[in-house]
Amino acid sequence: MNQTPDNTGADLASFERLSADPPPMDAAGQPAGGEVNLEVILEVPVTLSMEVGRTRIPIRNLLQLNQGSVVELDRAAGELLDVFVNGTLVAHGEVVVVNDKFGIRLTDVVSPAERIRKLK
Repeated sequence: MNQTPDNTGADLASFERLSADPPPMDAAGQPAGGEVNLEVILEVPVTLSMEVGRTRIPIRNLLQLNQGSVVELDRAAGELLDVFVNGTLVAHGEVVVVNDKFGIRLTDVVSPAERIRKLK
């Protein structure tokens, strides 16, 4: 008969750490004592995406699109792209080519305070 190891002790300890009351915060919203431990989130994957522009078109026009169609976007040529992390605007940048691949050079990063303000 196969038995699996009993991991309930480790799982319970992890749960207790996660469900414990958060540390007290100072006036700036940082944990009291001044140290922030980011180690617990450094391996969490996020989706990074860039947006060239947007447009709204009726479904009738959408269904008429085919190879070679041109869709006008709401941005002028040369404007910066928006950089999103999990759907939240975090920066603006410009397209660059590195070793025959596209990349983006960040030119302006949205401050954490501004990101929080936009959430409200």
